[in-house]
Formats: sequence, C-alpha cells, structure tokens
Amino acid sequence: MTSVAFIGLGNMGGPMAANLVKAGFQVRAFDLAAEALETARAQGCDTAATAQAAAADADFVISMLPAGKHVRGLYMEGDAPLFDVIKAGALVIDCSTIDADTARHVAATGAEKGIGFVDAPVSGGVGGAQAGTLTFIVGGSEAQFTQAQPVLQAMGKNIFHAGDHGAGQVAKVCNNMLLSILMAGTCEA
Repeated sequence: MTSVAFIGLGNMGGPMAANLVKAGFQVRAFDLAAEALETARAQGCDTAATAQAAAADADFVISMLPAGKHVRGLYMEGDAPLFDVIKAGALVIDCSTIDADTARHVAATGAEKGIGFVDAPVSGGVGGAQAGTLTFIVGGSEAQFTQAQPVLQAMGKNIFHAGDHGAGQVAKVCNNMLLSILMAGTCEA
C-alpha cells in the first residue's frame, strides 16, 4: 500500500487527508493542534507525534501550510528538517500557497538529497477539499507530475501541469489576481 505523510491538518488539509484514506492510501498525519490529530484519527489516518515520524519511510509527503516560511522551516531548517528523514526517491507535494522563489529553492534542496518536489497549490476552498473536487496547479518536472497524479486525483478533479518548479505558484497567484479583479468589478457594479 502506498504510504502518504500529511503535514498540516487545518480546514483544507484535514479533509484532503481524509479523502486520501477513502481512496485507499495509508496516511500518517501530523499537525501542531491536538484537536486536528483527533479528527484525523477519527477519519482513519494514523497520527504521528512529530512531522519527522510522519514522514519517515513515506512514499509521498504532502504539506498544507500557511506560508513560505513554514514550508522552508519544515523541510530545510531547524534541528530536524524533513529533508534529513524523507527517503530518497520519495515525492514531496506541497499544496501550500507560497511564493514561487521559495518553491524553487525547496525543490532544489530536495533534489540535492534525491527527493522529488512539486508545488501544487489548490483552488476550490474548504467545500472542494471536503468533496474531493479541488483544482491542483502543479509545478515540477513532467515525471514528477506523472508520479503525483494518483495522489492528487484522490483529492481533486482538475489537475494541471503548469510547468517547472514554481510554475504552480505563479499560476495560483494569477488565479487569485483574476478573482480579486472580479470581486472589485462586482463591488463597483
């Protein structure tokens, strides 16, 4: 069975992890909030006491975090960065909406250790996360995009390859900008 570590079980990450369980993946989850871990256990996830314990030996590591500094901190910084425990050949799928430069930097650092990385920010909100109908805009190599597909398909219905590392983030920012313009226009009407 394919194992997935899921880091970040908030309003978006929690339902995404639950959909992976429903699709038959073995999910080992971690969050800083005890309540989020309890909910994940109730939805069929195994839980871990640390992000490092969740990621050890996982085939895929998914993160859904608030900002680029959290993504850098998780994978590259501190006493126990995940890139020190993730096995070579595993694929990191970062679903956070972060800046493209951070996504590229984290991808390059992972590559130095033989770990794949794609940035895969989402669109669709909490309702889409719960229903498993999210849109993923993926930045990474064609091979990494193909490798990520089965996991992403368990959480979403529209999956687009935007280009190389960071391209998913650039496309997401463009999407957010268009939504902002639409809202501003609606308010003016």
